[in-house]
Amino acid sequence: MVPKETDEDFLFLAEDEPEPAQEHTLGEWQLLIVDDDEEIHTVTKLALSDLTVLGKQLKFHHAYSGKEAIAFLTRHPDVALVLLDVVMESDDAGLKVVKQIRDELGMDEIRIVLRTGQPGYAPEESVIKEYDINDYKTKTELTRSKLVTSIISSLRSYQQIRTINQNRLGLQKIINAGANLLEQHSLHEFSEGVVTQISSLIGLHAEGVLCAQIEDDGSASETIYVLGAAGNYAPYIKCQLDRLGNPRIVQQITNCLRTHEHIFTDQETVLYLGNEIHSAAVYIETNRPIENFDRQLIEVFLSNISIGYENVTLFQQLKHAAYIDPLTKTPNRNEFIQILQDTRRYEAEHNVAVLIDIDHFSDVNDGLGQDVGNELLIAVTFRLIEKFGIYAQLGRIGADVFGLVGPDTELTPERLQAVFDEPFKASEHSLQISATFGFCHLTDTAEQGLTILKHVYIALNKAKKHLGQNFQYYQAEMEDEMAERLALLRMLRQDFAHDKLQLWYQPQVSLITKQVVGMEALLRWPQPNGQFISPAVFIPLAEYSGLIVEIGSWVMEQACLQIKQLQKQGYTGLRIAVNVSMPQFRSHGFVQSVIDCVTTQQIDPQLLELEITESVVMDEPKIVIDALQKLKSFGIKVAIDDFGIGFSSLNYLQQLPLDRIKVDRAFIRDIDKPAGEVIAETIINLGKRLNLATIAEGVETQAQEQAIVAMGCDEVQGFMYARPMPPAELLTFLQQQKAAG
Repeated sequence: MVPKETDEDFLFLAEDEPEPAQEHTLGEWQLLIVDDDEEIHTVTKLALSDLTVLGKQLKFHHAYSGKEAIAFLTRHPDVALVLLDVVMESDDAGLKVVKQIRDELGMDEIRIVLRTGQPGYAPEESVIKEYDINDYKTKTELTRSKLVTSIISSLRSYQQIRTINQNRLGLQKIINAGANLLEQHSLHEFSEGVVTQISSLIGLHAEGVLCAQIEDDGSASETIYVLGAAGNYAPYIKCQLDRLGNPRIVQQITNCLRTHEHIFTDQETVLYLGNEIHSAAVYIETNRPIENFDRQLIEVFLSNISIGYENVTLFQQLKHAAYIDPLTKTPNRNEFIQILQDTRRYEAEHNVAVLIDIDHFSDVNDGLGQDVGNELLIAVTFRLIEKFGIYAQLGRIGADVFGLVGPDTELTPERLQAVFDEPFKASEHSLQISATFGFCHLTDTAEQGLTILKHVYIALNKAKKHLGQNFQYYQAEMEDEMAERLALLRMLRQDFAHDKLQLWYQPQVSLITKQVVGMEALLRWPQPNGQFISPAVFIPLAEYSGLIVEIGSWVMEQACLQIKQLQKQGYTGLRIAVNVSMPQFRSHGFVQSVIDCVTTQQIDPQLLELEITESVVMDEPKIVIDALQKLKSFGIKVAIDDFGIGFSSLNYLQQLPLDRIKVDRAFIRDIDKPAGEVIAETIINLGKRLNLATIAEGVETQAQEQAIVAMGCDEVQGFMYARPMPPAELLTFLQQQKAAG
């Protein structure tokens, strides 16, 4: 046994051998020296400092104990070779390091050369068999020549193992893609496999992209997309090539696709793949020239996979027919959901999803034709790509709804609004359109792409209802509010189905006779606690859901029944006014259902009055006017409610077959103010001029009554005379009034 203190005397003994010629270096090998003797580090580095192996120089790292070595390898898994002392803090410290490298760190590629000054502690044969060690030398026999030989053979072994593993991974990706041709992303998996495989063939880490000059539907396009990528470029899969932000890569790939030829430079290799129909360019960062042997190997590989690439592309085109919008050639709703899902993997906190809803797009289709509408959609697509194509991904989510996902610094309400500041060219038309926007920061959402889309839709719908601005950002409370609305709607449906809704009546009084001349039917929704849910809450909900059509039919039936009941009690000539909403007018058979209701109950049609608001008239003037004229010809009365609130056109007012105008309570409330007095008096005078009866609602004080009497108003309705009441109370009220009169 040789004492440890004499090891250095035998290390790197001088030999009469020529110095190797200096080679051109093409990178570095990461080498870790592990020894508790600092001088061993120094002499090892000195002996190997000028060594070049397979075109790469050595880069030295140092550890002085087994613990330090494991800590370093945990942080630096790219180490190719470890020169490891066996005896350090313990007699078998080096062997424990080997075991940790293989078993705990799972580093099978790294090569290990054991060195020891005390060979008795580690039988050579058993150590090499058990721990996958490249070499085992005592320090006494390690001349510089033998150390260099051991290092060269170890690094060659490392490169071969790395190449085999990379080949296996690359081939596995290609095989998986080929075995799953009908999977949506098989083309991207195939492409990534090609990049990985070529990199491994020439002994490089996979840093590259595969791009194609085809769109997903197979149509020719000047836009180049990243189909597969590896290394730092992996986040750009399915993005436009320009988003790489590297003009050199863009230029080289463009040249390769245009010339259909490989490009070899000192910095990169660009390979052409495919044929005239299905072409692609593989960009690999080499940072060194590719040797002729490697070029031949790559060309053989490309010729073998070209057919596979063409087959995968053809199958992908069939599959993507379900994922690409045929009009705009952008991702459809299904693909956009997947884009949202993928985007969350890369800096989700800086990305935002946006929905763009073109306002009143149906008017373009109805007025100018669908061909013009389609051209408008294409024009919008082009402008969105022009403004945001480099930063964001675009999709067409619905007939007139587009989606964008990208950086929140680029996709802002101001920048999106600017897209619609200028008119769009569609056929021979120049169309000025507006849009509404819904936004959702991806960090505000769950990970599912469908959930993200739902949240953006919630924000969009909120923006549509907001009169002050045309955009909204998603907030969690919006979803809570939506859930509450849906729960309220479910409860309304259930209560309506179980006859829990009630119809109350508020009397209307003649200002001349002070007698009740009619009443307005008002819907009430009682709750188990004795409270009532406000009509202002549930009526819009019923209208939005379409339930108002069924409720409206029930109200009409109840009103006609009430007229008949009052007649039986001797109260003839009392009319009942029923409010009608726009969904009822749109409902097929609405007019006939009202006539049938009156006929069935055998009541005088003049005792039923339909109240409409200005907003209903302005929404669909033709539908409303046609329906009211038919009902008027049958004898049913018509009143317009909330007149003056909606600033409707007097032209429509002239066309409506009206019997009565109601002065809105807002003007009665402000009748003591100059503006309120003028508006109320104007409406009453207008009614007189049109030979229409006038009725003021919301009268609560003597002063208000005196003011409208002075103006010549005919009838009145308000708390000063009677509150809304259920049928039984109404009968009592009428009996009391009759007794008092």
